Amino acid sequence: MASFEFRLPDIGEGVTEGEIVAWHIKEGDRVAEDQLMVEVMTDKATVTIGAPRGGKIDKLLAAVGTIVKVGDVLVVIQTGNGSRPPVPGQPAPGPNTPVPSVPAQAPASEGVAASAVGDIRDSLPGTSYFSERPPAAGLALAVADKHLHDMAVDVGAHFSEKPLAAPATRKLARDLKVDLRLVPGTGPHGRVTKQDVREYQGPGPSTPARAGLHVASAGSLPLQSGRGPSSVKPGTRVPFVGMRRRIAENMSQSRHTAAHFGFVEECDADRLIELRDRLKSEAKALGVDLSYLPFVVKAVVAALKKNPWLNCMLDTQSNELVLHDRYHIGIAAATEQGLVVPVIHDADRRSLIELGREIERLANAARDGKLSRQELSGSTFTVTSLGKLGGLFAMPIINLPNVGILGIHRIKERPVVRDGQIAIGHVMMLSLSCDHRIVDGHVGAAFAYDVIHYLEDPARLLLES
Repeated sequence: MASFEFRLPDIGEGVTEGEIVAWHIKEGDRVAEDQLMVEVMTDKATVTIGAPRGGKIDKLLAAVGTIVKVGDVLVVIQTGNGSRPPVPGQPAPGPNTPVPSVPAQAPASEGVAASAVGDIRDSLPGTSYFSERPPAAGLALAVADKHLHDMAVDVGAHFSEKPLAAPATRKLARDLKVDLRLVPGTGPHGRVTKQDVREYQGPGPSTPARAGLHVASAGSLPLQSGRGPSSVKPGTRVPFVGMRRRIAENMSQSRHTAAHFGFVEECDADRLIELRDRLKSEAKALGVDLSYLPFVVKAVVAALKKNPWLNCMLDTQSNELVLHDRYHIGIAAATEQGLVVPVIHDADRRSLIELGREIERLANAARDGKLSRQELSGSTFTVTSLGKLGGLFAMPIINLPNVGILGIHRIKERPVVRDGQIAIGHVMMLSLSCDHRIVDGHVGAAFAYDVIHYLEDPARLLLES
């Protein structure tokens, strides 16, 4: 019996390594060519790799969470007599024909096996492992395939742990947000066809999705919504892999690289509330649910123009400080998958309504895990908000390579002194973290007070170019 060593292929785009985040097979399983086998996360994308040939899984050589290099052996497959089915349009290999370690890629059409590279998902690394939250009437998100199988049985649905499908069919399923494991295949050997996916997704007889079944990909991490029960039970162990581990690496790098210092001050929000309330109905007519964030972004941009050292980065390669001449504001967003920072590019060129519309669009894309790399890169300064959770204040961690991040907190009614009299006012705390290697304390404080002055008298923002 011949053995085939499958190695991590060159995915392209300069990628040299990846992290194993999910196996869809185990030792002893028999796999068919193109069967979903392993998911690898890189800095560029998430890659789903199918079996390059059929056979029995002999050994898995990389555990979940392992960082593997291009060319490292991932899995050993026993292939029977060692022969490989001929690719359509090519002659069958002879007895002395060498077998390449990575098979040639075939056209993505029905009935043609997947390439060794598999399907590259052009999305935020890690988010493709999480499906959308279930509808209120639906079943809870599952963590393991066994739970998915049990749920499918409960509602009388089809379930295949390892569905057969061509790359083009898998892409169509992703585009239509259809889980292939729930689609009955009508092709040869039960292969799922494009037509099967379309019929499952479109109008027709009751399907598991319509019966309330909503599933998560294998390898999903538990939700961290902060409220209500989690999808993981106390006392269990959860792999620290994928996006959660990537976030941890970024936070640790920032904490151990930048010399953080914090500055906290209160902001009288009475006029901000008044202006926002006055504009809210007009914004609603334009299709924008106007929040306080567009005002904060406007104030931050105006303050950055006065304090350019907060809108710069340290180029460690050339040992130079780069002062940006554009204003790309990152907005930290907490999602079920973890913390992400979508970017409002050229925020200084946008009106309040345009900022509100862009913030809403990016927030929806973040929740759905559909942010592109362009939308997640290039920030020159970051704003983060705890929203309704509020708190007195917190010192946010700098989003490298930015040198500053501004935390805004819930507006609360508090006693304030006005003209020597105690009154009830609306107060918002602002907490600024800066990289003390670059930003001096008095420079950071001046920036924070400029932001506060704009928010306390938001009409001044209308005078800013």
